[in-house]
Amino acid sequence: MKIAVLIARILLGLVFTAFGVNTFLHFFPMPPPPGDAGLFAGLLFKYGWFAFIAVLYIIAGVLLLLGRYIGIALTILAPMIVVILLFHITMNPQGIGLALFVAVLEVFLIYAHWHHFGAVIHGRHRKTTDSNHNL
Repeated sequence: MKIAVLIARILLGLVFTAFGVNTFLHFFPMPPPPGDAGLFAGLLFKYGWFAFIAVLYIIAGVLLLLGRYIGIALTILAPMIVVILLFHITMNPQGIGLALFVAVLEVFLIYAHWHHFGAVIHGRHRKTTDSNHNL
């Protein structure tokens, strides 16, 4: 299980780091998709949304590659992966393969690192013993 988690973490980190850096350096070509999907992507580029998203991709990808703050990295990526899936389901179904791949990796890593998310899901918080924190 540890090896599968390591491989999934590195793959997801590489995918998002590469796509994030590619937004700025254009080392592999990404022609705009046809139709409304291309118009939508063009608007996101024109108004700087992709640059902001790319920075988040790079941050989360590097955190995954380093194996640090994995819970934060997965939390950053989760809503973006949902949007990527929705984009491909509704506007560009021919590109859904990679989207499904990263979604599966994300779900697997959330399952493997569930201990990072338990308090959020169950609404519990850590009790402090320091009297300064009990305001």
